[in-house]
Amino acid sequence: MTPTAPRLALTLTAASLMVAANLFTASTAHADDSPSVPPGTEPSASAPVNVDANDPDLKLPEGATLAEAKVLDIKQVVEDQSGDERREDTNADVKFALQAEVLFGKDSAKLSAEARARISGIAEEIKTQNATRIRVFGFTDNLGSSAHGDVLSRQRANAVQAVLDQELNDPNVTFEVRGYGEQYPISSNATESGRKKNRRVEVSFPRTES
Repeated sequence: MTPTAPRLALTLTAASLMVAANLFTASTAHADDSPSVPPGTEPSASAPVNVDANDPDLKLPEGATLAEAKVLDIKQVVEDQSGDERREDTNADVKFALQAEVLFGKDSAKLSAEARARISGIAEEIKTQNATRIRVFGFTDNLGSSAHGDVLSRQRANAVQAVLDQELNDPNVTFEVRGYGEQYPISSNATESGRKKNRRVEVSFPRTES
């Protein structure tokens, strides 16, 4: 058995808890099932100033026009040495991606003994950011049927959401929980290493809420 590699993003204490796959009940928070903008495709920043397209100092070529002003995200990505856990920070959001193997058994939505410690660490960061809108999205690789992947990814997202809800214990928190199955891969499904990255649960939330 390969020893667990040190993690750069989080230092989590060991804890153990087995949570059933469909645990989605004991909740003081609200879960939203309505359709969502696909993850990672929505704008997270807007232009801070207005630009006058007719300003003569811009010296545009005749007939040229300015594109709509926008702010590019500054993204910081930290991944532990094993690749099991990844954190992305932008100017607007924090996103954690946990590979399914460290949370669940094969083709299962039952959380492993190590899973609660990892999810608890994410809950602490949510508290730090005072976030009350949390998205929990499940994903699979492209093996097996698409319908099975849709169901499994949702069940896994449900299981993670249930633990977050217990840890946060905050009636003001709203969850959006979705299973995307094989949609939105972050790596190639042509290799097992790529499929492993695609089998994941992502938890994302705003950096700070007023």
